[in-house]
Amino acid sequence: MRGSLLQEIVVMAVTTIRTQKMRSGLTILGIVIGITAIVGMTSLIRGFDESLRESIREIGPDTIFVAQFSGLSLMSGADFNELLKRPTLTPADARAIERQAESIARVTITIGEDGSTRSRVHYQGERTKLLSIVGATHDYPDVQHVTLEQGRFFTEGEVSHRRRVVVLGQTPYQALFPNVDPIGKTVRIGNQPYTVVGVIGPRAGIGQLDAGQDDLALIPYTAYQKQFGVRVTQSRRGRLQFLLIGAVPREGVAREDAIRDVTEVMRIRHGLRLDEPNDFDIVNQDAALRLWDQISSATFLALVAISSIALLVGGIGVMAIMTISVKERTREIGTRKAIGARRREILWQFLLEAVFLTAIGGVLGILFGSGIGMGVHYATEFPVSLPWWSFAIGIGFSATVGIVFGIVPAIRASGLDPIEALRYE
Repeated sequence: MRGSLLQEIVVMAVTTIRTQKMRSGLTILGIVIGITAIVGMTSLIRGFDESLRESIREIGPDTIFVAQFSGLSLMSGADFNELLKRPTLTPADARAIERQAESIARVTITIGEDGSTRSRVHYQGERTKLLSIVGATHDYPDVQHVTLEQGRFFTEGEVSHRRRVVVLGQTPYQALFPNVDPIGKTVRIGNQPYTVVGVIGPRAGIGQLDAGQDDLALIPYTAYQKQFGVRVTQSRRGRLQFLLIGAVPREGVAREDAIRDVTEVMRIRHGLRLDEPNDFDIVNQDAALRLWDQISSATFLALVAISSIALLVGGIGVMAIMTISVKERTREIGTRKAIGARRREILWQFLLEAVFLTAIGGVLGILFGSGIGMGVHYATEFPVSLPWWSFAIGIGFSATVGIVFGIVPAIRASGLDPIEALRYE
């Protein structure tokens, strides 16, 4: 296409926008809304996605978790009431895995990390808000990848002897000991005294958000059972507790072999026949990532569907304004054909005019969408990601809308008879 013709088309498009400000603005608005939704939500979803994947990777590629049930079962369509009927995991299960699974190097136990047990921590007349009280084994930091900011973690001997020692999360530490060394101080959890032996550093939240991940106090799981009267047995006596077993394979052992050994031990303990499915879940890094892939894919498809509605409305507006433009410029089209303009040139003129209109909407949508993403990030520290392909998608979608919905008016304009067009009033 000749450069002069392209320049003329751009000038005509700008003129159309300037002379039909309201109509052109409404046309562009639909495109702007659609592209803003795509770019803005993509930046937030992608940022959250990258942050969550990094959090999942922190559990380690080889660490295996055994749970009564998890999101894996829920995503596979299992009935929640049936999942609740599964036998509760017990410390005896963990000890059996440690003794009988030859591929496993160490096993950890965590009770209450789901927030099922909450209490305040008191110190000299001060008290915290309600915190999650978590019972754990001595190697909790190695499996959960937390760092100690002060002091130490409780020892294996303290766990076996039910010692009342506590490791504080950042929330109780900052609330009770803002200017005091907490190590060795006695605090009260419920009506029981505990000696502070350590403080863990800030824990990474999902999506870098403050979701209360630091609102916790860690005590030996044996002391937890003693104080809160928890009877975690397979007969399911006592109140429901979420006990999580973590297993770390021996060095050089393939993860699949470790999973097979853990599964075999658990199936034997639960008395399952060969044709019966597992009544427990085994979760590792890959399984968690697969679960998130399903969730994020569904979310992205929903975003595309919602944004497509706005783009469809914008596309209908493009078709309407271009059809009106063809009628208003019928005599102009007849004149151009009479002096030698070819049908193809008329077609390209109106088609590129539609693309130009939608491209303006696409650029504005990208700017607004990026602004929304960055605004949310600076206001809430929500992670955002603005990859180049999100801008390309925005421009591509807007241009496609211009082509799809502008082609019919363009074909109608190029097909006008020059004599009839010159007679048009």
